[in-house]
Parts: sequence; C-alpha cells; structure tokens
Amino acid sequence: MEQISNIEKRLWGSADTLRANSNFASNEYFMPVMGLIFLRHAYSRFLKVRDEIIPTLPSRRGVVRALTKEDFSRRGSIYLRPEAQFDMLVSLPEGDSAATALINAMESIEEDYETLKGLLPKQEYAELDDDVLRQVLRIFNDPALQRADGDVFGRIYEYFLTQFADQKAHDNGEFFTPVSIVETIVNVIEPTRGKVIDPACGSGGMFVQSAHFVEMQKANPNEQLTFYGMEKNPTTIRLAKMNLAVHGLEGDIQKAISYYEDPHKDHGPFDYVMANPPFNVDEIDAEKMKGDKRLSFGLPGVNKGGKVSNGNYIWMSFFHSYLSDRGRAGIVMSSQASSAGGKEADVRQALVKTGDVDIMIAIRGNFFYTRAVPCELWFFDKAKPDHLRDKVLMLDARHVFRKVTRKVYDFSPEQMRNLTAITWLYRGQTDRFTALVQEYLETARGEAAGAEFTDLLAAIDACVAYYAPHLPDATLPDATSAVRAECDAFANAAAKLVAAPDEIGALKGHLAIMQPVGDAAKALIKEIDGMSKLLQKAQEALLAKGEKPAEGKRLLAAVAEARVALTGDPAVQLVVTGSLKRFRYFEGQAHWLLSRFPDGVLRDVQGLVKLVDHAELAANDYSLTPGRYVGVAPEVEEDGFDFEEALREIHLELDGLNLEAAELAEVIAKNFEELLG
Repeated sequence: MEQISNIEKRLWGSADTLRANSNFASNEYFMPVMGLIFLRHAYSRFLKVRDEIIPTLPSRRGVVRALTKEDFSRRGSIYLRPEAQFDMLVSLPEGDSAATALINAMESIEEDYETLKGLLPKQEYAELDDDVLRQVLRIFNDPALQRADGDVFGRIYEYFLTQFADQKAHDNGEFFTPVSIVETIVNVIEPTRGKVIDPACGSGGMFVQSAHFVEMQKANPNEQLTFYGMEKNPTTIRLAKMNLAVHGLEGDIQKAISYYEDPHKDHGPFDYVMANPPFNVDEIDAEKMKGDKRLSFGLPGVNKGGKVSNGNYIWMSFFHSYLSDRGRAGIVMSSQASSAGGKEADVRQALVKTGDVDIMIAIRGNFFYTRAVPCELWFFDKAKPDHLRDKVLMLDARHVFRKVTRKVYDFSPEQMRNLTAITWLYRGQTDRFTALVQEYLETARGEAAGAEFTDLLAAIDACVAYYAPHLPDATLPDATSAVRAECDAFANAAAKLVAAPDEIGALKGHLAIMQPVGDAAKALIKEIDGMSKLLQKAQEALLAKGEKPAEGKRLLAAVAEARVALTGDPAVQLVVTGSLKRFRYFEGQAHWLLSRFPDGVLRDVQGLVKLVDHAELAANDYSLTPGRYVGVAPEVEEDGFDFEEALREIHLELDGLNLEAAELAEVIAKNFEELLG
C-alpha cells in the first residue's frame, strides 16, 4: 500500500503536468488521466494473463493458434490489440503523434468491447502538447505500477477523485470502498453463482472482488455471476465500466438516483446485494418515494418539510427488498445507524423481526482512504437455518487491524481469514475452521524447516575476523557463540515438528508442541539483531580511528542480506519477510484462533464475539451495535516490547509528518507568491 501511495503521488504530478500544458479546466482533464491509468492497468493484466494462456494454446503442424479475445475473457482480463499495448505507446518513433496513437488505442478497445463504446477518452488527447503527452506516458510506465496487483485502478481512482474534489472539480459524495472491507463482505456472503446488484456501485469494486472470489473457486465469473449497478454520476459510471473491462467483466450499470429510480426492477430478485451507500444523506424527497415497493418497512421519518432527514434506513429497506428467498446481502453503513432512535429504530426492529439480519461487524476508524469515520458491516441472509433465525452474530473487529500508514488502516489477509473463520463456526462449518488452523501450522512448519543459517554465520565470522585485529574485545566472539547456540537450539526444535493433524483436538496438542519452537525463534531473532548492532558499532569504532570504510561496509552488507532473509525488516516493510518471523507470525495466527475457539465451536469471546438472540436485542431497543453486547476486550499481556515494530510505527509517523510539512511549505510558498504578485 505504501508503494501504491508513492505511485499515486507521481501520477498526480503527471496530472498537474497535463493541466499546466493544456486548456483543460480541472474537471476536464480528469478523464484523460483516468484513461491512461486504465490503459496502464489493462496492459499489466494483459501481460500477466497472456503468459498464463500461451503454454495452453493448441498447435497444428507446429503453428500455435493465435490469441483471441475469448482467451482473455475466460481469465478475467481485457484483450489488447498491438496498437493498444502500453509499451507500443511509450516507444513511439519520433515524429509520430502520441495523441493520434492514444486515440487509435482507445478506438480499438471500443471496437472489441461494445460495453465501452463511446466511454473511453479520445479527442481530449488531441488538445495536449505531444512532448508533454509522451512525458506523461513515460511516467505512467512506472515499473512499480507494472508490478502492482489487486484493485489498483480502484485505489488510484479514489486518490484522483479526492484530489479533484479538493479542487472543487468533482462530486465527493461517493468514494472508493477499501479493498479489505470489500473482501470481508465477499468472504462472508460468498457470491458463487447468480445475480449481484450494487445500487451505489461507484467504481465497481464490489463486482471486481466478487469476480476474484469466483476465480478462487476455479470458475469463470462471467459464467457464474451477472452484475447490475446503479450510479448517479456519469463520470463515475464511465470509470466503473472501465474498471469492469480491465478485469474482463461485463455489467449492466445504469445512471440513476437510487432513492427515486429502480432501473433493474425487472431483473430482480437478486441473489446478492453488496453496497457502500453514502451515509447519513438528508433532504430526500418523501413525496417522490410515495408507493415505492422497496419500502416494505415504511419511511424512517419525514420532517415538516416533507423530507427524509436521514437516508440510512431507506438504503437498508431497499437492500432487503432486492433479495431473493435465498439471497444474502453485505452492506457498509455508518456506525450511527445501528443504534439510531425514532422512526429509524422502528424500521430496524421490523428488519430484525424478519429473522434475516444475520451478522454485524464493527470496523474501527481510519479504514477509509479519505475518511476517518468508523463503520459497521450489516449482513442479511434470507436462507438462514431455522435455529439461527432468532439470532444475530455480533462481531466487534475494532481491535483487529493493521496500520498501513499514519492515517490508513486495513486488515491483513490473515486477519480477514480469521474474521471469516468466526462466521464459519457460526454456520457450523467446523471443517473449514480446522482446515485453516491446519494450514497456518503447516505454513509455520515449512518456514521453520526452510530457515537456513549458513550464510548468516559465514557473514558474521567474516565480520568478526575483520574487526578482531582492530578491536581486541571479547564481546564479538561471545556474541557469535550466542548466535550459534540459538541457531542450533532453533534447528533442533524445528526438526522435531511433524505434519499438522486434521482433527481439532489434535491441533491443540500440535500447537502446544510448536509454541516452544516459537520461543526459540524469538530468542534467535533477538540474538541476530543484537549481533547486527554490535557489528555496526565495531564499524563506527573503526571509522573513528580513521580506517577506510569500504571493506567493513561490504562485510556488513552481507550480514544484513542474510539477516533480512531470516528476520525481515519491519521498520520499512508492511509484510513480514524473514522466515523466522513468518514462522512466528503463522504460528501466532493459529494460536489466535485456537485460544478463542479451542474446540472448533462458536462461543462468546469477551470483547470480540457474541451470538445474541432477539429477546436480548428487544431488551436493548433492538440496537445492532456489536460493542453493546460483546463487552470490553480484556487487556492483552505484552509479549515483550517489540522494538522493531515500534520503529516501523515511528517510521510511518515521520513519513506522514514529512509529507504534511512539504505540502504546507508548498501552500505557504504559493500564498507568498500571490501576496508579492
């Protein structure tokens, strides 16, 4: 995510280049920029899928069949003719018009994809200086962007949307839903086959993640799912259709104000509803909604001016009404809604009494890219089994998060899986829970077996041999002996590990055997880090004596390289990279699950989860706020102070402060120039 943030800043700089060298107003150069992002991301996916397809192509008499559009559609990618491939655009011969080449590229894509007809930017590029356009193409060919995966288009779309909104150039009412939240929704409702609707679809992220889920099941999303979307902003509709096309998907996205229009009513009911509607919208015209069949629970309150003062429960009524008899819904909603009073409480009570409210998940603030507000995920299930119809699973995930930057949090992949595993237990799927714990333990065992100390010890020995004549001190040899002893202790403990069993009771015993190996890993990491610091001090001492630094730097670099392979460098990494830390990490994930659900059966866990019946909901004004029921999480006993994790936190904090300082300096300089001018 840090990498993507850096890319976004560079791309925004290129957008400013376009603005400064064109006659475009702020709201006019938005689409040319997004068109380039579309092409760049489409080409990245094209290359990845092409490499997967080519080995599978049949040949006849030694001639391999040519690639087709259908080959790419089956693998969730867009097909690009040669003239639309980004490397061709970047390497245009001198004298060729970059604008003409871009227009031709967009037209070729529209010819192959009817759903994009007339949507891609074209003639706007003719307004731009050719040298500037070539420069921007080179910027958009950033190697980091080539390597990036996930819903990059959606993330960058959101960043640009925010920047344009700051310039009052675009409506900031809709915003991109963080991928980890969308994935959590998808993991819970499991959209495997049927019709999906998002009545506030934005850039189409819900559809894209649903398609990824189907792909993980080794199926073709275009054959399994049909997408229907509604969006009020024409520009956002263009972006959503571009986003779908990049992923080789098609969808029926209609321009509509969802409060008053229902363009997909003839396609319902729907098997899945997924949405992140705008929160707390006021001034909705009640008269225009009169007789709307989607409002089966009535309006949540009309003021003297004939307006609905908060639209949250209008959305909830809509979502429930869209569902088929076996449908599931996952919705992002303001945390205020789950305990709102007045007429909103009446609608909430009616919803609860249907028995279709399934799961509530509380998410802490700072998950949204441009908002600090907390939220809650609501899940409906019209096919809940009878024994669960009078119950709601309350899951408070506010203490589950990963800090990505100073202002942005998300879920790690394992945190998402762990939260999903709780919903499996709620549904009685102990086998899936057991399989996940087994996978964590097997992954940890593999990391322990793969930990190799030869390079590290050789590099340390070389350093000690180099520094010993200059620093007659017993500290270095003693430290080397300590590292060797801990390496041996860990290797001996790891060698005793056997394959993780597939039965929940046996897994508990297996985890107990593995935990001492985790202690050995922790001790070894501490010794390796301590040794690295001693060697660095030895180098500094040598420099103070006037010795040349080159040889010492080379030797220290070898130690650092071997150390990173074993322990990683969390001061600058978002993911654990070293095998020892990966071992502890995955062993820790298994412990997190088994310590809370030791028998592979759902139970109440203080501060995390509780299965609440309707009687308890009624006693609490039908509040659906998880924290009201699960209680306060107990204090977690610190497992020693994690110096490197603290260092990473400081690194993120400083990074954010430096960025803000640079932005403030730029604003001050600009204001000063205006005063002088």
